Amino acid sequence: MNFDFTGEQRQFRDALRRYLDKEYAFDTRQKIVASDAGVDAGHWRAFADLGLFALPAPQAQGGFDGGAVDMLVVMQELGRAHVVEPYWATAVGIEALRLGAMNDLLERAARGELRLSVAFNEPHARYELFDLRTTARTHDGAYTLDGVKSMVQHGAQADCWIVPARIEGEIELFLVERQARGAQITEYRTIDGQRAATLTFRDTPATRLAGRGAVTLERSADYATFLLCAEALGALDALNRAAVDYTKERQQFGMPIARFQALQHRMVDMLIHTEQARSIVYLAAARLASDDPATRAQAVSAAKTRVGQAARFVGQQAVQLHGGMGVTNELPAAHWFKRLSIIETTLGDVDHHLARFASLPSFAASDA
Repeated sequence: MNFDFTGEQRQFRDALRRYLDKEYAFDTRQKIVASDAGVDAGHWRAFADLGLFALPAPQAQGGFDGGAVDMLVVMQELGRAHVVEPYWATAVGIEALRLGAMNDLLERAARGELRLSVAFNEPHARYELFDLRTTARTHDGAYTLDGVKSMVQHGAQADCWIVPARIEGEIELFLVERQARGAQITEYRTIDGQRAATLTFRDTPATRLAGRGAVTLERSADYATFLLCAEALGALDALNRAAVDYTKERQQFGMPIARFQALQHRMVDMLIHTEQARSIVYLAAARLASDDPATRAQAVSAAKTRVGQAARFVGQQAVQLHGGMGVTNELPAAHWFKRLSIIETTLGDVDHHLARFASLPSFAASDA
């Protein structure tokens, strides 16, 4: 299987990298994190001009019909640059709107006029996607929601939320506008410098998305998990480079510590972990569009498991190679490690995805 990027994908990657290198330096990122908003409207407009929001949107709604590999290119660059803008949340929302046939909103999202977030999590459920206590009711054809959603990524920055809820025992997805009656937002900063929120709904008006809610929810979660894995690759690459560069500069016993064989072995192990994670994430990109839920779940859970293992190993080794400086906010390495730690625990940690992988029929059949 050929995993080389096309010429257009490489050009898109290079254009995004040039922008991020020039306009989204570490100091700039830190100022955004420390600001009250936690995001920057100027960078959001620049992302729209670059076509980042149009990329995952359908062509019929002004998008580019970008597939998993196209999004892989983007997310790696955003991970490499520590980007804290709500791109991941909006890209996942675009996928949910596409599956739910919300075409008017897709056109606005493709132009960068709409920030979205999917409220996957509930306080009691941990990583169980279908363990929902949020409920929906219908009266005269109108829907209302009651319930609580936790750790909604960039929930306070979103214009609309996609909210899974139960109605008459079935799971459906609903669109809720930020200004809707009865919607309460409690925002907080996560350890990686990004923002999240707890959303509380009390008799809140909502619009039901088309399609089978449980199927759309699972596909959206797999898509979101894959994007996180792709972002992690960019952060892993950056951490590896930072560790190598630092050991070339740090002097001990009159020589750079990069010349110490034991540290060279560590850095080789870090690279091996990263390359193994890259291979399985690329495989997940190839299988993400599969109509077979088991095939898609197997690839995504395998990728999330291997990425989580690599994130922990590479992050810990990078911190140790930097010494005490590796945990300070003054160095980018600490922030990449924090982001990788959040990625590892978002939408299922290593143990969760190992269990999911082992529960699939294909695994049971191969074991027999």
